[in-house]
Amino acid sequence: MNYSIIRYILCRVLEFEGAFLILPCIVACIYGEKEGFAFLITMLLCLILGFIGKLFKPKSKVFYAKEGFVTVSLSWIVISVMGALPFYISGTIPGYIDALFETVSGFTTTGGSILTDVESLAHCTQFWRLFTHWIGGMGVLVLILAILPLSGSYNMHLMRAESPGPSVGKLVPKVRNTAMILYGIYLVITVVEILFLCITGLPLFDAVTITFSTVGTGGFGLLGDSVASYSTAAQSVIIIFMILCGINFNVYYMFLIKRPKEAFKSEEVRVYLLLIFVSAFFITWNIRGSFSSIFMDFHHSLLQVASIMTTTGFASVDYNVWPEFSKVLLFLLTLIGACAGSTGGGFKVSRLVVLFKSIKNEISLVVHPRSVKKVHMDGKMLPEGVTRSIQVYLMIYVSVFLASFLLISLNGFDFTTNITAVAANLNNVGPGLNMVGPAGGYSEFSVFSKLVLIFDMITGRLEFLPMLVLLTPGTWKK
Repeated sequence: MNYSIIRYILCRVLEFEGAFLILPCIVACIYGEKEGFAFLITMLLCLILGFIGKLFKPKSKVFYAKEGFVTVSLSWIVISVMGALPFYISGTIPGYIDALFETVSGFTTTGGSILTDVESLAHCTQFWRLFTHWIGGMGVLVLILAILPLSGSYNMHLMRAESPGPSVGKLVPKVRNTAMILYGIYLVITVVEILFLCITGLPLFDAVTITFSTVGTGGFGLLGDSVASYSTAAQSVIIIFMILCGINFNVYYMFLIKRPKEAFKSEEVRVYLLLIFVSAFFITWNIRGSFSSIFMDFHHSLLQVASIMTTTGFASVDYNVWPEFSKVLLFLLTLIGACAGSTGGGFKVSRLVVLFKSIKNEISLVVHPRSVKKVHMDGKMLPEGVTRSIQVYLMIYVSVFLASFLLISLNGFDFTTNITAVAANLNNVGPGLNMVGPAGGYSEFSVFSKLVLIFDMITGRLEFLPMLVLLTPGTWKK
């Protein structure tokens, strides 16, 4: 284990977090808010710790998969532990575990909150809450790779450990260029949504922060009713960009280099869009007559489906009062999630497609024992290792889900609250049903349950293996 390079990268992470904290400090100066001192103190602490740690240069910058998984896990823990300090120091959130829950929920783009009155928060605090979604959406280490390349091809281990999906590849030969392309696309989508939201009449501060939450598929809002108070036009913009950010960013790269045929070949994207619109139509039928017109029925149905499917977590209505069919359908979409290689969480559509194709092949082998069946995706045969890793992922997913469900059941809350809380946090969605529905939150959960859900949020965002490698005793043996 190359401990020196792990320490070195963690120090760079702290420096980047210190740089990020400059922005809420500026916002505090603009609005004359005393809470800005908490961000200033945390910023200086991050920069000082990062600078001191960098004085001890790593003996070797070479690292392998094990170091990559450990570094990514520790980076997300460190950035969350430090990012919670402004909430705690300013007194906005008196308990540190609550502050940590809110911060982890932000960075992992989960969007579940323990706050009961978000509208009373200072502008700088609101900015930081929603900005954490934008930082975590694409991944802080992907940003570091884009700006500060490490040692040759070894930094691919960091990208593989942090990027969601069954497999991660390079768009171009150099990992740094791949990271730069991803963040370039991310920035363009961010700027375009800000412009569109401003056109709909949202104030600039609202447009910027809601965009952070949308493109990061996070779900924190500035208002207690999420996005319900915004105009239909603004909500429509949010719907479009939630769906766009739930698509694999490789598709946008194909359009960028003028290879649209390859982009349209993506089975995952076709299934993803099909699931969104078919689910929205079913819910529209189920809740018909609930709003002023069939158009508004469809509008709210599509917003909720897109929000849940992309694991964003915005709400334009309290869907807790919808019929059971609609609530169960939304719960199932919570488990599926968005596309691999997007800013969304969940099990991922690509894994679901591969699993169904594997089941089809197994049934076919029973009927035709001598046939040779392989799983194909986008016209290409998938290696056995990919299908095997997806099956292992499913087993880990179910095991962590059930263990977490059992542990938080100690709270004594109802079945629906417990199971949807775990599903919402493990899949980085945020809101669930009943107590943790769009009108509720996680403030009433015990400290122990919040720690379990914090683990679920980070583990779900990193897709299990990095955190499991970190917690495996054998990882630390020489």
